[in-house]
Amino acid sequence: MQTILGSSGIIGKEVAKELYRSYTKDIRLVSRNPKSVNPTDQLFKADLLDRDQVFEAVKGSDVVYLTVGIQYSAKIWAEQWPVIMRNVVDACIQERVKLVFFDNVYSYGKVEGVMTEETPYNPCSKKGTTRLKVINMMMDEVKKGNLEALIARAPDFYGPGTQLSFVNVTVMQNLAKGKKAQWMGHDRKKHSFIFTPDAGRATALLGNTPSAFNQVWHLPTDKNTLTAKEFIEQAAKSFGVKPDYMVIPKWMLKSIALFHPVIRESLEMLYQNEVDYIFDSNKFEKAFGFKPTPYLEGIKATVSYYK
Repeated sequence: MQTILGSSGIIGKEVAKELYRSYTKDIRLVSRNPKSVNPTDQLFKADLLDRDQVFEAVKGSDVVYLTVGIQYSAKIWAEQWPVIMRNVVDACIQERVKLVFFDNVYSYGKVEGVMTEETPYNPCSKKGTTRLKVINMMMDEVKKGNLEALIARAPDFYGPGTQLSFVNVTVMQNLAKGKKAQWMGHDRKKHSFIFTPDAGRATALLGNTPSAFNQVWHLPTDKNTLTAKEFIEQAAKSFGVKPDYMVIPKWMLKSIALFHPVIRESLEMLYQNEVDYIFDSNKFEKAFGFKPTPYLEGIKATVSYYK
């Protein structure tokens, strides 16, 4: 039995597809409103803030994947993430279950250069500070020998059905509607994106590789990183439209943020678009012989979804 906590998001769905395709038909999908991805999925309704429900959700599992996404608010993250992680870690320890935590790069903070598994943690945002807190909570139990766990870390993502990805929202959706694409921050800086089917395949692979545990893994991401301008141009070419886009200046974002909660919460993360944001996945690629989907191919697949 392999259990996905937070199965309703795009990563949970992609992991479920890959588990069914390659590893097991015994899959439990857990969320507040779980929906089947595969024919044999078990659906388990639970709130991960409720300790008893988490323990019941984890019971009988061999591997648990924590892929939950919560409301994009620094305040809510600080309140809820430590509770969720404590519940999940304690349940996995009691049930002797392996834990795979799908993580982002917020805990690194602003990085001058390439992000690798050896990049030191130095968060410069409230969300990054919370993320580091829960990473340490999990890895402290690993160091004590109480838990087998790993971190599957990804940069920003894009791909078919990835509705909450900022590049899907500001670039793909706008171009699909015949509107100008939008970008926040410098459009001539390089920015890594992972293709969501790759993220799902790789996370499931890690969960089914015993030797991968108790480590940090960067998930497979095309090393031929594009600038925002190049990404938009490739997307526009696939849509068959002009590569028209606008760069929204910081002062304008601050004005919009007064009335738009999501933009307001995005302001502290703008540093990611002010320097080259380059994510290295050589460790994973070499260990598993995995070739990430090239940007051109991934962009075409995403555009086909919108068409």
